[in-house]
Amino acid sequence: MDHKLDHDDVDDKAVRSSPSLNNELPNEDELVPTLLKGTLDPVYAGKAQVLNTAIQDIGMGKYQWQLFIVVGGFGWASDNLWPIVTSLILTPIANEFSPSKPPLLSLSQNIGLLVGAMFWGFGCDVFGRKWAFNMTIGITSVFGLIAAGSPNFAAIGCFAAFWSVGVGGNLPVDSAIFLEFLPGSHQYLLTILSVFWAFAQLLAGLIAWPLLGYHTCQETDTVCTKSKNFGWRWFMIAMGLLAMIMFFCRFVLFTLYESPKYLMGRGRDAEAVQVVHEVARRNGKTSNLTLADLEVFDQAGDRLGTDAGAVLKRRLEKVNLTHVRSLFDGPKLAWSTTCIMLIWAFIGLGFPLYNAFLPYIQAQRGADFGDGSTYITYRNFTIIAVLGVPGALIGGAMVQIPRFGRKGALATSTALTGVFLFASTTATTSNALLGWNCAYNFMANIMYAVLYAYTPEIFPTKDRGTGNALTATANRVFGIMAPIIAIYANLETAAPVYVSGALFITAGLLACLLPFEPRGKASL
Repeated sequence: MDHKLDHDDVDDKAVRSSPSLNNELPNEDELVPTLLKGTLDPVYAGKAQVLNTAIQDIGMGKYQWQLFIVVGGFGWASDNLWPIVTSLILTPIANEFSPSKPPLLSLSQNIGLLVGAMFWGFGCDVFGRKWAFNMTIGITSVFGLIAAGSPNFAAIGCFAAFWSVGVGGNLPVDSAIFLEFLPGSHQYLLTILSVFWAFAQLLAGLIAWPLLGYHTCQETDTVCTKSKNFGWRWFMIAMGLLAMIMFFCRFVLFTLYESPKYLMGRGRDAEAVQVVHEVARRNGKTSNLTLADLEVFDQAGDRLGTDAGAVLKRRLEKVNLTHVRSLFDGPKLAWSTTCIMLIWAFIGLGFPLYNAFLPYIQAQRGADFGDGSTYITYRNFTIIAVLGVPGALIGGAMVQIPRFGRKGALATSTALTGVFLFASTTATTSNALLGWNCAYNFMANIMYAVLYAYTPEIFPTKDRGTGNALTATANRVFGIMAPIIAIYANLETAAPVYVSGALFITAGLLACLLPFEPRGKASL
């Protein structure tokens, strides 16, 4: 599909010639106000704008569309697919192994997701995006396949934690990678990526329906043996092989180049320029960007007295909290970071508290309604998943509405997600419960489509991996609380649903207080 970056592919003269985008040294008034003054280093801000202009001039081409597939089709899909895998196998595993506390399986998964979000999210700002991008799905595939042979509940719990370490890194890393190669005119595609997130839920349902629907012990069975309950093991093999194919495509068929803005933020301007020229060549274009276009800002930095601090900052990045402090530099940015972390935290508790136990709830309440067979349970799950696909597409359109944008779409969809959860408690038949759950999933996919796009857009590239890691960590920490609540709460009552609905509505109100609206602006 692609080949490795060869420095000979790029004309060294083009890289090092005199400035092509700006022939004069920028003064302080031109340089600093380009971004939030006092929030970003002005040298970094100026260079980021030059790289944004170069990427915009290249336009959306072959390389970005390939990245759209390997990021969205694989990364976004995996982020939703594997937590759904855990929720789908929870009931048959509980029937086969009879654990005293079945939600411990979800707890082990969420601990793995937390570790993955922290390690890969923070790490990609230190050691780069490339290795994290390739290794996350590889780890998931290996432990997903091994899990199919689990002899007991403890084993499947451990393997769920291990595969989740890989899953937890998908969104923090992949969103940063895609956004940093995306022209500002096409940043809405970050929202459209969530259609793959919705397709993952549908794919899981379609595969689980025959395997788990026909090869799983029934709720009414008094004894559940391995031979009668082999469906979840076949399901794990299918999911593991799918992840292995994704890993092969990423690692062998596609070559990812390190983000130009990441390289620039590490002081490797020449490599950043070379990557821009290589992307242009892939797209059948040429770029006028030269190394001098970036170095001119270093000269401006000398005059502004910022360059020495920037150099020292780079030297200390690996041993201090520079990236974290940068995200709280100034009241407006501090509030933005805090607010988006709270939104992710509340959703991190509300979503798994309901969604992770949705098949279990469907089976239990279906049994109360007289139609709780495993076939109907997984059929209904598939029907619910279908509604997620148009939700993701509509989310992509909503973020472009003038004076509504990302903030309006996020606030509205998040609050309505909670409203439909409350409404589901009024269901008196299995079909009514199915209808409310379809409405809930439709709005939840709009919410996630907007949230996954908005979050990386409000962080500068040099701190984007860290910002994504902070929000993902908040999401996973609160996610750990969901199975703990489920252990001590009665899932046969509406109490967990009320709590989940209230959390979504609160997150929707917080979205109204976000200070930044990135619609129509290129990310830095």
